[in-house]
Amino acid sequence: MRKRKKLPILEKLLVSDLAAEGKSIARVENQVIFITRAVPGDIVDVQVTRKQKNFLEGYPIHFHHLSEMRAEPFCEHFGTCGGCKWQNLPYEKQLGFKQKQVADAFERIGKMEIPPLRPILASRNTRFYRNKLEFTFTNRRWLSKEEMAEDTKEMNGVGLHIPGRFDKVLDLTECHLQKAPSNDIRLFIRQFALKKGLEFFDLRKQEGFLRTLIIRTSETGDLMVILVFFRENKQDRVELLTALKDSFPQITSLFWVVNQKANDTVTDQEFHLFHGKDHMLEKMGELVFKVGPKSFYQTNSLQAHELYKVVLDFAAPTTDDIIYDLYTGTGTIACFLAKRAARVAGLEFIDEAISDARVNAELNGIDNAEFKAGDIRHLLTEELLISYGKPDILVTDPPRSGMHKEVVERICEIQPRKVVYVSCNPATQARDIQMMDPWYRVTAIQPVDMFPQTHHVENVVLLEKR
Repeated sequence: MRKRKKLPILEKLLVSDLAAEGKSIARVENQVIFITRAVPGDIVDVQVTRKQKNFLEGYPIHFHHLSEMRAEPFCEHFGTCGGCKWQNLPYEKQLGFKQKQVADAFERIGKMEIPPLRPILASRNTRFYRNKLEFTFTNRRWLSKEEMAEDTKEMNGVGLHIPGRFDKVLDLTECHLQKAPSNDIRLFIRQFALKKGLEFFDLRKQEGFLRTLIIRTSETGDLMVILVFFRENKQDRVELLTALKDSFPQITSLFWVVNQKANDTVTDQEFHLFHGKDHMLEKMGELVFKVGPKSFYQTNSLQAHELYKVVLDFAAPTTDDIIYDLYTGTGTIACFLAKRAARVAGLEFIDEAISDARVNAELNGIDNAEFKAGDIRHLLTEELLISYGKPDILVTDPPRSGMHKEVVERICEIQPRKVVYVSCNPATQARDIQMMDPWYRVTAIQPVDMFPQTHHVENVVLLEKR
């Protein structure tokens, strides 16, 4: 068997910039090295962990100089947990790098003439801003070096995945992403399960009882908890759910799911209501939205309101305008725009989301919005244009992967007066907009920070017909 070549340690590297996925950049002999847990201005020794033709990857093993740009991380799990990777940067610096990330995407990928970016919109809350978190149960939790040296080890835990390790989960003491009582609920379930000897999930062998925990909160005070089991065990399930309901009377919706698939997605599984309502209510300005256990809703509720204000400002609809809202989800943007427009058509590929969108329109007294489910590529037909009318304004908010090429081409054929493109991935957004460049010009770009302490950035672009 060929012996694996030992990777080198690179000494006294100056960290010069930030990169994707929360990593930083240094250069050595005209080669880029991506480093975790460092910030621009640090001088570090780096252990190389991966060597490719065009780049290296590594982590710092010694700091010769700490950057003046650094901030003190507030979470004890920083550096190990996969979330909040930018805690070591002051928030204003995070915003600056996110603004640069958007500009770089359009310069490098879009390669088109664009106006100056508007200053990024900061998030009102930089901690406890998420309304949804999913935690994983494991019987092989991640161990620190100190724990590995101990004789006795409690291997069960519930928390977040270690970056790049599907089978390793960090057992969290406290998470700063979601407001109370999220931490207390997670810790209660962990202690109850350990006391009762309930099996935590084995991610490698795909066996066990407790699999994942989903906690959703809302600005109205509603609280939804979803426990996902790998197999049914009625006695243990009922005992756990009853204890949870009794210990946390503020839970307004308590669901359970059995998921025996190889992946953790549960939108294709049956949800069983154990206690409370089958939905939450979320409030945004004057609008109220019904959010079911399978519903998508922007994970930063307060900042989502600011995001949609930008969409409304860019669209600037009149009461004569017909609007198409692609990837409408539960119809939040469609409802937000409907009272300013003649008619809105929301298109979405998830049936349950469309059902929620129709309910949301009814809840808010909106009678000029219609919703249709199906593959967006197959929905944008001539029949749809005849039925709903040709759109004057088209809003699109696709997944991170962006729009399918056929959808982009169809938009250019339909030629609405304006396109408002919302994206959580400026790279795929710039790619799609570059394809539209012969027909549309970019007239405004507004980055919005939806995810403080991370490298992720939302971006809204206004395109107007040439």
